Amino acid sequence: METLTLVGVLAGSLGLTALARRFNLSAPLVIVVVALGVAVLPGVPRIELEPELILTLVLPPLLYSTSLESSLTHFRANLRSIVSLGVLLVVVTAFVIAFVVHLILPDLPWASALVLGAVVSPPDAVTAVAIGRRLGLPRGIMAVLTGESLVNDAAALTLYKVALAAVAGTAGSLGHGFAVFAVATVLGIAVGLVFGLVVDFLRSRLDDPMMESAFGIVVPFAAYVTAEHLHPFGPEFSGSGVLAVVSAGLFLGYRSLGASPATRMQDRSVWSSIDLMLEALVFALVGLQLPFVLEGAQNAARDNGTLAAVAAVVLGVTMFVRIPAVFLSAYLPKSLQLIGRTKRDPTSWRSLAVVSWTGMRGVVTIAAASGVPENTPGRAEIQLFAFTVAVGTVLIQGLTLPPLIRLLKVQDPDEEARDQAEELAAREVAQKAAHERLRELSRDKLSKMDIEPEKLQRLQERLERVVDARYRFAQASITLSGEERRATPQAQFARARRELLITQRAAMIEENRAGRLDDDVLQRVLRELDLEEMAVSTSIRNRMA
Repeated sequence: METLTLVGVLAGSLGLTALARRFNLSAPLVIVVVALGVAVLPGVPRIELEPELILTLVLPPLLYSTSLESSLTHFRANLRSIVSLGVLLVVVTAFVIAFVVHLILPDLPWASALVLGAVVSPPDAVTAVAIGRRLGLPRGIMAVLTGESLVNDAAALTLYKVALAAVAGTAGSLGHGFAVFAVATVLGIAVGLVFGLVVDFLRSRLDDPMMESAFGIVVPFAAYVTAEHLHPFGPEFSGSGVLAVVSAGLFLGYRSLGASPATRMQDRSVWSSIDLMLEALVFALVGLQLPFVLEGAQNAARDNGTLAAVAAVVLGVTMFVRIPAVFLSAYLPKSLQLIGRTKRDPTSWRSLAVVSWTGMRGVVTIAAASGVPENTPGRAEIQLFAFTVAVGTVLIQGLTLPPLIRLLKVQDPDEEARDQAEELAAREVAQKAAHERLRELSRDKLSKMDIEPEKLQRLQERLERVVDARYRFAQASITLSGEERRATPQAQFARARRELLITQRAAMIEENRAGRLDDDVLQRVLRELDLEEMAVSTSIRNRMA
């Protein structure tokens, strides 16, 4: 695709994202709808999605960023549910779709039908997670949906490779398929952990936030490519690049708790920006594939009516096969449940209903369909059906999911109270630890300095007041309502402090413009003021909202 055209698509999709965020709309839905409209306009340059580009340069950083932000504790706690949704349901969906399509179109080879099933089987949770976060879904549901998004692509892409091998006539027995899947899983996780260990070791020796972030950016691409190009038992066996990225991200996200504050802040900013850009781009590319899909459908050996009818059936089966699977699994033995019964997130039919309707497909489906070899029987049909499923699920389920969540009122009424109690207890522990450490410093270090006893006492009292004031501010912010928080002296002080920082910044810039302050000195001072204002602003947003 043309570089200039791609830059234009990126700029336009970012503009639509900004507009959607401004009016509290779902950015993926807005982008897809606009892209579909733009794609049919005459004179608009065509942008054909390149599968290798998406799977190598777009998918890894998106998965890695999600893994970094995911809780390893929540992932382990919901592992049974995540595996059930992200692996078992993906395989079930693929075979159900293959069976239905082969039944309707018996002249389409079973292997080709299975390729289609693998292509449309993995849900893309980007839209669902964004909607759920905005509408306050319970943490348990969010953990399952996020975890599912981390592993389902690996299962689907591995099954996709097996199905393509069957089309080419190089696939072995069913046991061979299981062996391919097992090798992909084990090797992928191993590669990811190796990269995680190496990068964690390097970061611990660097003490350089810029270099640490740079190494982090390389990880998803290096892990993905390495795993995909390892063939220990033959060309058909390789590691799962997706699982390599996910395992590396989960490990480094867990290890980031011990990283420096500067590194954590920089990583958060870098990956938030990358996520925003790539998510906007991929949904635009999905919509812009419409001309290529229609062109392929015209070249298909079937009439348009048959193609439209079968596409509608595939879309319906893809959406609705998830519903009974989720509900039935809730009543099976615990080892087979899709949604685990935990103390914090008891399974209710409302929660199951929401999870069963979060099966939107995305860019992996389009990319995999685009990568189907040209000599594959039914290639045009596979691409048409995949496009219909991707766009149809995003529009239908994406538009109806928010009303469904509001209608069912899927919230955990005790979650906020638990969070408040845990935070208060943790802050009390932190306050006591700070006071204990201050006493040690006073005894071992401050008392040995050449400071008068009265000044030493005042210094110690000042440090104690800082610790206590921060605790009281947090305590008031946690326990009071929004209006009460805004009226507290601590809130007023934070706002006044921010205004003073803004005034200082304006005065510094004026001095620079008058020629009395060098540019380099200005930048150094502004960095200090910016960091301080960011801390104050973040505190205000977190506590006063």
